[in-house]
Amino acid sequence: MDSVLLKVQELSYSYHTLNGETPALDRVSFCLYRKEFLAIVGPSGCGKSTILSLIAGLLTPGSGGITFYGENGHQPGIGYMLQHDLLFEWRNVWQNVTLGLEIAHKDTVKNLERVRRMLSDYGLLEFQHKKPSQLSGGMRQRAALIRTMALEPDILLLDEPFSALDYQTRLTVSDEIYGIIRKEGKTAILVTHDIAEAISMSDRILVFSSRPAKLRAVHRIELTVGNTPLSRRNSPEFKDYFDMIWKEIDHDEQ
Repeated sequence: MDSVLLKVQELSYSYHTLNGETPALDRVSFCLYRKEFLAIVGPSGCGKSTILSLIAGLLTPGSGGITFYGENGHQPGIGYMLQHDLLFEWRNVWQNVTLGLEIAHKDTVKNLERVRRMLSDYGLLEFQHKKPSQLSGGMRQRAALIRTMALEPDILLLDEPFSALDYQTRLTVSDEIYGIIRKEGKTAILVTHDIAEAISMSDRILVFSSRPAKLRAVHRIELTVGNTPLSRRNSPEFKDYFDMIWKEIDHDEQ
């Protein structure tokens, strides 16, 4: 296992509304390792997306903390890919994937060439002048991921990125996104309600309890068949992992 990139320690958080305080996370602790693909599953509304917002710095912890271990003492860059691709229809593919670089004033020749290489590698270069509405769902997700990676984040946060796709497209796109993340050597955290998706894509799975979320279990995923999410589903161990995690979540929802 590579070195630790992020450490979450005794992290708690509550949402404050006019009706009072709603606890979302209760003393959650875990580590994320470099180049690891980590998945988080749990009951609906348990706080899975909240943990990503805390890591991204969009929310401030109520207690506990998050420690980053970037190279040379620098905080790692964070890339956030949401449930919807959020591509702007008035911009073409090229203008969408380079938007972050443009806003950050990092649209240098070197960075733009790197983005062009990713468009070429992942089958979007010939569509760079098309509008998002002219792309398939899978192509839009690839474009959204390339936009997220344009700023070279150290950690990718994936919040249900395939939830808006139909089942067959979802299987294909998860294969594509997984391949891109692995090829680019990125570290990723995936939040999903789909247990099979989590098993097929991840190195480890964190199982959260119902709200306020506690870390119920951690599973290291070791599948003996396949090197893509779709092919890994054929592993003989797959069903055992699925049944075990299903029971942990189902027990908590009862």
